[in-house]
Amino acid sequence: MVVLVAAAAFAAGWRLARSQDRGLKDAFAALSSEVLRNNSETFLQLARTSLDQARQGASADLDARQKDIAALVEPMKLTLEKLDAQLRTSDTDHAKLRGQLQAVNETQALLRQQTQALVGALRSPNQRGRWGEIQLRNILERAGLSEFCGDFTEKAAVQDESGRRSIPDVTVRLPNGSCIVIDSKVPIDAYLNSIEATDDGTRDARLRDHARQVREHIRGLASKAYWAKFTPTPELVVMFLPGEPLFSTALQQDPALFDLAADQRVIPASPLTLLALLRTVASAWQQQRLTQRAEEVRALGTELYERLAVMAENIQSVGLNLRQAGAAYDRFIGSIESRVLVTARKFKDLGVSAAKDLPDLEPVRIELREPRAVELRAPIQESLIEDVNGSELTVDGR
Repeated sequence: MVVLVAAAAFAAGWRLARSQDRGLKDAFAALSSEVLRNNSETFLQLARTSLDQARQGASADLDARQKDIAALVEPMKLTLEKLDAQLRTSDTDHAKLRGQLQAVNETQALLRQQTQALVGALRSPNQRGRWGEIQLRNILERAGLSEFCGDFTEKAAVQDESGRRSIPDVTVRLPNGSCIVIDSKVPIDAYLNSIEATDDGTRDARLRDHARQVREHIRGLASKAYWAKFTPTPELVVMFLPGEPLFSTALQQDPALFDLAADQRVIPASPLTLLALLRTVASAWQQQRLTQRAEEVRALGTELYERLAVMAENIQSVGLNLRQAGAAYDRFIGSIESRVLVTARKFKDLGVSAAKDLPDLEPVRIELREPRAVELRAPIQESLIEDVNGSELTVDGR
């Protein structure tokens, strides 16, 4: 606004100066310079004031915007801090998980080595037979049978009529005096080969070989006829297979194995099947021992009762003797009082003096407690408690 006024004044003066003389031009020039200077200072002062106001407004607006931005950024900051903490925890968990996975890998590698060593050991006939015997012994102990109690016998040798010796793994005694013969067999070569097979055709062929091996073991065990060598015994022999899948896998390949085993009097038994059979035998032995103990208790009770009867008779005799002794004492006192002391006191009347006087004798009164038990009561034999004149006396002698 001021600039426009100054420009208008300057234009008017310029026109006036052109129309007047040179002196007026100089005066107008000086006046215009002064007005322009004053207007410039006023313009600068106004501009400075406006700029200060604008700066203050911008500063206040900037502070407000910073506060608004800080309010918006603060939740994001907290979220980022939580995310950072979770990432740190996740890194720690990942490190632990990495260590656990490494331990699992090491365990699997060790297990794989031990499995391979076990498979290699099972391929050896001697180690395989020893493993079957150990498994059989463990099942016998789990069933509650004890070799020290004579429940079973290991490696009991027997000879047939031709002199051939047969040594089954275990013979289990039954309560009726008979026994069950158990022989351990481990047909596992073909089964392990089937597990290692990489295609179905090879696997099926190995499983058929496994069924054939089981069939050969059944026939070989039946040919030994243990039931004829161990008498009395049921006409069967138990073929123990230490692995659960050994017989079931063979039976899947050859279902006729069941009928063959039954016809050959051979009973294939897995660990669970044999455990159930031996638990039944152990239960029968337990019942047999309970019956024997009950018979022993009955014999002891009979003996104790007879001894108590003898003791009761002795107690009766003691009571009767005590009564007879009391009656005899009372008869003796009565005899002294009536026959001896009466005469002895007459000496005093005749002038005989003594340091002591004759005492008065009282009859004894024995009170015996009558037993409540009928067995301890005895009838009083009154015929034994009589005086010499034949008159009956009471216990107190009166």
